[in-house]
Parts: sequence; C-alpha cells; structure tokens
Amino acid sequence: MEMKTIVTALSALAQESRLAIYRLLVQAGPDGLHAGRISETLDVSPSSLSFHLKELSHAQLVTSRHKGRFVIYSANYIQMNNVLAYLTENCCGGAPCMPVQFQPISEPIK
Repeated sequence: MEMKTIVTALSALAQESRLAIYRLLVQAGPDGLHAGRISETLDVSPSSLSFHLKELSHAQLVTSRHKGRFVIYSANYIQMNNVLAYLTENCCGGAPCMPVQFQPISEPIK
C-alpha cells in the first residue's frame, strides 16, 4: 500500500466526527446505515455529515450504494484491513505479538 493512501486514510480519521461516523459504520456491519440514521445517532447536521462522508469516501474508508430513495453507507473493511496491515507490517520485529487489549489513553500503556 502506498504511503499517500495511508496518510489520506489516517488524515480522514483524525477528526472527531469522522472517527465517530467510521466507528458507527464499522459497528453496523456490511449492511451499513443510511445518512439519516447516521445523522440522528451521532447528532451531526446533514450538511456536516455530507462533508464528513465525502472525506471518508475519498480516503476509500467508506462505500455507498443506493437502496430505493436512500443512500446506504458502509465501512470498507478491505481498506480498513489494508491500513491495519500496513501499520503492523513489521510489528515486534517478526516475533509473535501479544494480544491487543484496549486501554484508555489516560492510563499508562503497560
């Protein structure tokens, strides 16, 4: 994966609303959500949501499809996995890694 593609994806996620939108779409699974549901769930105005979805789509992190009169947005899991693979490509110098556990940032990572 090219460095420019990775930087574009990480830049798209480096904004609070876009990160929340992306996480919601990841949780929604492959069926995705229509824009109205995303807007209601995250309390994001439709105009702001449109801008954020455009940025996520440009980074290839989100796909869209028409279903009747709705546009359904879904996380692009292939791109997500490509970004994660790039970030962890040489993890631990080739040694098996410890399982990842979420720790809030406020706590020191052990």
